[in-house]
Amino acid sequence: MTDLRSDTVTQPTPGMLKAMTEAELGDDVFGDDPTVHLLEKTVAEILGKEAAVFMPSGTMANQVAIRVQTQPGDEIFLEESAHIYLYEAGGPAALSGVMPRLIKGDKGIFTAKDIQALLRPVNDHFPRTRLVCIENTHNRGGGTIWPLENLRELRDFTKERKLGFHLDGARLWNAVAGSEQSEKDITHFFDTVSVCFSKGLGAPVGSALCGSADFIQQARRVRKLFGGGMRQSGILAAAALYSLNHHREKLCEDHRNAKRLAEGIAKLPAFQIDPSSILTNIVIFEYSGNSVESFLDRLNKKGVALVPFGGKNIRAVTHLGITRDDIETALQQIEAVQKNDR
Repeated sequence: MTDLRSDTVTQPTPGMLKAMTEAELGDDVFGDDPTVHLLEKTVAEILGKEAAVFMPSGTMANQVAIRVQTQPGDEIFLEESAHIYLYEAGGPAALSGVMPRLIKGDKGIFTAKDIQALLRPVNDHFPRTRLVCIENTHNRGGGTIWPLENLRELRDFTKERKLGFHLDGARLWNAVAGSEQSEKDITHFFDTVSVCFSKGLGAPVGSALCGSADFIQQARRVRKLFGGGMRQSGILAAAALYSLNHHREKLCEDHRNAKRLAEGIAKLPAFQIDPSSILTNIVIFEYSGNSVESFLDRLNKKGVALVPFGGKNIRAVTHLGITRDDIETALQQIEAVQKNDR
């Protein structure tokens, strides 16, 4: 099976499994797991933040960041297709009691002017705006990378208005690999940053939340409140450390494979896609046939797995487990199945 549903479907490599079995362990709830300590120190240094806390998932990392920086009844700004809004089970409302205020962006990207147009005046009738969240790369935008100038503008705006600024950096590593930016070039604009190890980097589980030392101290308590305290989690932290040390440089190969996939799909009459828009590892394309679900079911039976992505759109995501040969095989099967629709 050529599984292009998501970059979360990767399996641990032999080297990663070895690192997991050899990890030095403690009890992280008691604060004495040395492998977790090393991971948290390493990721904080990479991102240029004072401290980090290991989290079971990116969703928990984002939701903890929101809880620490808001009060019930507050308002947060999100792009309308943000992962925090669409795919985190209503977490902002359920866990923090905050209202999302949605911005219509361009492939997930918006400006300070967009916020300014929606920002409520200070008035007892209105919720208080507390936090602005962005997603880089932006999943539903097709793996788009935020320009640094946009981030600088938003940082200046949030500082002026005394708003928090959070980065959902689940695919931050892809943003770095797909540009000339470093991690710190991006993260220094933000108060808080979440990153994921179980997507492009190929670890089985885990994310990290980074920020100031005081913020992380509060985040640890909320992690416990949300049920995220883990015991011998050094086994998982070892996989994340291995992914940081061995898999970041492989992301460029994922991006090349995504570009090749897009170029091949663009030549087929049943689909619409602009290959020049592919910046990272996410490929979203439009299907002109009658039923996306039927097409994907037939393709799955041919050994290629993709996902529907709203309306006529289909998404494919390249990752650590996909080779160039897999891409060529996938293109052959996509072509063969779409021919039956003509």
